[in-house]
Amino acid sequence: MRKKYFYIVTLLLCLFALTVTAQDNIRQQPKTQEATDALGFYPNPVSNGKIYITSKTTGNKEITIFDVLGKKVLQTTTSTRELNVSSISPGVYIIKIKDGDASATRKLILK
Repeated sequence: MRKKYFYIVTLLLCLFALTVTAQDNIRQQPKTQEATDALGFYPNPVSNGKIYITSKTTGNKEITIFDVLGKKVLQTTTSTRELNVSSISPGVYIIKIKDGDASATRKLILK
């Protein structure tokens, strides 16, 4: 009889520990989401050949632009908020902006 109670108590403790760990992970996710939401660019669609990167930090940002087939069109690291994209032909692209641990992927339209 004591064995049954021992196993039941042990099982309940393990389930409680897993629940606490899962809740801690859920609480940490919004911070990452908040950092990702802060990354972005404007204007979209681009008509003047320049985009302006928005971010909460002023550090270097890795910017990669892909065409719709997944081919890398442009890859650069910039410390400024302005990026010249006039060398890329008009069309629809995917832009990935990485700033430290935060990363954002958006659709980019060039006219």
